[in-house]
Amino acid sequence: MLPDIRVRQRDYLLEISRALTEELDLDKLLGRILKYAIEMLAGSAGFVALSNNEGHWSLAVANGLPDAIQRFLDSWLDQIPPIQDPKNLQIPEINQVLQQISMGNLSAVGLPLVAQQEVIGFIYIFRNYRGMFSANDRSLLSSFANQAAIAVRNALLYTEVNREKQRIDTMLDSAADGILILNPNHNIERTNAAFARMYGLSQEELMCMDHGKVIQWVKPPHGITLDQAEAGGWPLSPQAHLYVEGDIQRPNGQPPLPVGISYAPLISPEGTLINTIATVRDITRFRQADELKSEFMSIVSHELKTPVALIKGYVSTLRRDDVQWDRDVMDDSLQVIEEEADRLTRLIEDLLDASRLQAGGMKLKQTDINLHDVANRLAERFQVQTQDHQITVDFPENFPVIMGDDVRVEQVLSNLISNAIKYAPDGVIQITGQVLPDQVIICVKDEGPGIPPGDLPHVFDRFYRAPETSRKTKGAGLGLYLARAIIEAHDGRMWVDPKTNSGTRICFSLPRD
Repeated sequence: MLPDIRVRQRDYLLEISRALTEELDLDKLLGRILKYAIEMLAGSAGFVALSNNEGHWSLAVANGLPDAIQRFLDSWLDQIPPIQDPKNLQIPEINQVLQQISMGNLSAVGLPLVAQQEVIGFIYIFRNYRGMFSANDRSLLSSFANQAAIAVRNALLYTEVNREKQRIDTMLDSAADGILILNPNHNIERTNAAFARMYGLSQEELMCMDHGKVIQWVKPPHGITLDQAEAGGWPLSPQAHLYVEGDIQRPNGQPPLPVGISYAPLISPEGTLINTIATVRDITRFRQADELKSEFMSIVSHELKTPVALIKGYVSTLRRDDVQWDRDVMDDSLQVIEEEADRLTRLIEDLLDASRLQAGGMKLKQTDINLHDVANRLAERFQVQTQDHQITVDFPENFPVIMGDDVRVEQVLSNLISNAIKYAPDGVIQITGQVLPDQVIICVKDEGPGIPPGDLPHVFDRFYRAPETSRKTKGAGLGLYLARAIIEAHDGRMWVDPKTNSGTRICFSLPRD
């Protein structure tokens, strides 16, 4: 005899209705649904299947079924087509499968989970003894299934909302630009890690802060601010956007930050402003690029203007008809013209090399290089050009021959020796070589004033010249930039030795193989 559980069934329905409306965790909810359904119908096992986005079924939760049967059901359910009629759950194959699994010792009842005319799943309950489920059993399970379907749909929607929120949070946190989400009162509802880093406060500290207290301009920015735009009626449409650029103040004594801020409105279908999305971009690099461009134009203009003016001046002087120049004056003038023309040529070649480097177009012509011979040859050539310096070469015996572009490597060593003559008023200039198992190292050391510590990180930057030396010597700030690029193209490395007691020591390494 089956126990009379009708009174308990009514209590179950009331308890289930209350419990299901409180539970939004889908896995826990499905576990409760199956547990209550088995108890209501005096069953021994059961399972719930749900439909996925592709219209296929999958086993969502099972109770009382062996693992092997669960795995079999899960793979088998994936092949069953979607249910078209919510009023009729007809899957004849499942009864055959269950009969095969249970050897005919199980009886089962199943109903669809229908919410808003859509079948989102179905539930099956089994008894471990033979006998049909009664009409009351089916009616009870139908009432329960209706409640369960609504709860499952709510849990699915809640899961989807949570998943969408996680996706949005991930997108915000992975964005390189800072993002602020403002409510209509300009309070910060949400920010991302990028803005917290660039501003210098944590995301928790920024929450609920007023936009006007966070975005404070050091001086009037370029463009209309958010307050000024809203005073004029902004936004007039969902497509409206606003851009303003300038320097904002930062807390804790940090320097001002150059930023460009884009504002976009989020407007409801009724035309009400829900949020304002502010995208904050750090434009420090763009500012530096503009400054570099201006500096480049200034340097190049000056470096080109000076030799051109000298050449023109000497040529105009030599062409005067009212003066007869003696041979010495003409030779001196022609020498100046030749030197300035060479200087122009070097500057133009350096500019072309810098352009090729940016475009990735500098190609190396590999050949054997005897660096000891190159150093001796350059030392003799530059020694003729200076009376105030003594240029020495110190290489170990049997210094290895390496592979590389001999013209480019000679250009690097020439630049280092030329700089030593230019920046050291006198003294010894040492060119040394060192052999290591996998590389050779070449250094050029002078006895000049050395490089100030503040300039060391920038000596290889393009167009960079130390303020103190730029007033005393000519140059475009390209020599060391190109030299390091050439060495790195050979898979080598170039650096300034900070441990010298006096003067400057610049070294570069090249691979032996």
